Amino acid sequence: MPWLVVVTFLATLGIGLALMYAFAQTESAEVAQRLVRLWQGGLRRTEPRFPTRQKQRVERALAELGKAVPASGPSVSRIQLLLLRAGYRSPQALLVFRGIRLLLPGAFLALVYFTHIYENNPVFILPLAAVGGYLLPEFWVTRKVRRRQHRLQLALPDGLDLMVISMEAGLGLDQAILRVAQELKTAHPILSEELQLVNMEMQLGKSRLEALRALATRTGLEDIKALVAMLIQTDRFGTSLAQSLRVFSDDLRTKRRQRAEEMAAKTTVKMVPPLVFFIFPALMVVILGPGVIAIVRQLFPMIGH
Repeated sequence: MPWLVVVTFLATLGIGLALMYAFAQTESAEVAQRLVRLWQGGLRRTEPRFPTRQKQRVERALAELGKAVPASGPSVSRIQLLLLRAGYRSPQALLVFRGIRLLLPGAFLALVYFTHIYENNPVFILPLAAVGGYLLPEFWVTRKVRRRQHRLQLALPDGLDLMVISMEAGLGLDQAILRVAQELKTAHPILSEELQLVNMEMQLGKSRLEALRALATRTGLEDIKALVAMLIQTDRFGTSLAQSLRVFSDDLRTKRRQRAEEMAAKTTVKMVPPLVFFIFPALMVVILGPGVIAIVRQLFPMIGH
């Protein structure tokens, strides 16, 4: 039954590519649509492109599938927070995630069944495929969260420097946040997006403290949590915000340099396993191989006598 194996493999590959495409960021497509609207003067409403329509259809199908999954309180809030920190803020993001979590175990079970991989150890392989399909979406979202937090961590010192310059030029904290968000759109779009959300929340009626606390919760980054705590404490005691931000920025750059030095110090330890298991055996074969061959050629005639 080779055709069943081929069909199952192609179906699983298609599902995986569709899911990756559904979650892929389409910033370039959105920018292109905005440029078209500006070029046409906003008089005509452009229809979404074919890839965008297909993505929307996949999202709707997964959302409908996700509605069939029963949801419990703590797990839903944890997954929703993960999706929020990964940058997925659509109202349907949680339903799409639940739909993927329901679909992947079945796809993995079908793959191992029709490819007869399960015949080697059915008791172990079938549950492993189901559990792997269930845990893979959460693992992927967690990886996206870490990558986003790493980019925020790299962008934060530059944003703080611009904020210090803006405040020393006479702007208040709210105007400085808006100015930094506008200036960092190209260099650090993720930090710019987060600061724009803070500004929008304050415009919609949230207090500055609530918007800053929401920023710390939304990002989950320790440096941003420390920044928010410092801003709240500075605002409460009435000290200079510009001076506090300058001190915090210097401290943050020191921490970033220390992290780089720590990573550089770890490279020698990380190089030991490749050296021991891959490079040293090859060197031993090249260096000692001819000598061992010569010794064996000399010893075997003596052993034969």
